[in-house]
Amino acid sequence: MNRMYGIQNFLIILFVNVAILSCAQTPQSKTIAKQTLSPKDSLLLNKYFYKMDEYNLYSENRGKYIDSILQIIPDNAQMWQQRGMLLCKEKKYELGMPYLDSAVKYNRNQYLDYRAFMKCIFTKNYTASIEDFKAAKLLKGNTYIMDHTYDFYTGLCYLQLNKFDSAEYLFTQTIEDEKSQHGASWVHHLHWFYLGVVKYEKEEYQNAISCFDSSINIYSRFSDAKYYKALCLEKLKKYKEASETMDQADNDSKHGTTINEDNVIYEMYPYQVYKHVLEHYTKQLKDENKR
Repeated sequence: MNRMYGIQNFLIILFVNVAILSCAQTPQSKTIAKQTLSPKDSLLLNKYFYKMDEYNLYSENRGKYIDSILQIIPDNAQMWQQRGMLLCKEKKYELGMPYLDSAVKYNRNQYLDYRAFMKCIFTKNYTASIEDFKAAKLLKGNTYIMDHTYDFYTGLCYLQLNKFDSAEYLFTQTIEDEKSQHGASWVHHLHWFYLGVVKYEKEEYQNAISCFDSSINIYSRFSDAKYYKALCLEKLKKYKEASETMDQADNDSKHGTTINEDNVIYEMYPYQVYKHVLEHYTKQLKDENKR
């Protein structure tokens, strides 16, 4: 049988037989005494890990075994995170987020930024996400979570709260940091895209087009960038070019070339465009050009 976490589970079991140390980086954990497992609990823990791996990631039975594991090692942050993550990926946020809160409680240094990311992309709790990212930045600086910096995700949160100036500042700073550290070729296409979205919302259409073009130069079939570029062209009364660009966006979308972050299979990202919306505007612009 293929056991996804076999080696990891063995190491965890070996570790907890000596002492539970996963919470050692939080102030609260300093008051928690080291816990030595009894032979009975060690056997139960071993059993639950192996039984857990008999079920797929989204099985309720798998979740029940994780809950049983947490009864034995209640201060193991990784298992709290695993349980919460699986529930959130099933869109059961009300059930999943308290588990992530516990993961942060027992290992703030490791899971605070992860919770911030989940609040930004999954639960859409933007104000709380900003608070978490600010706290995480104090802990570790403007480092990375899920391939992007804390400032980038904070910018996304401000964008979703219609605080466009704050979002623009953070996206611009993210791009400048990438240029200064690695060169212009390292700038991520999403960073140009979201800066373009801010410019679009601020009705700076020509500047928005420049940002979308920079994004498309990196990701040539980026349907979402072409969609917003087409909207900008329409606002500038360049109807023929707008229609052609929207048609390209529609064709690219049909080939699945949308926002390509790993977690997009679970959640739509901010300003990601639904296929039916693209189809609607493609037809609308074509009809307008026929008049």
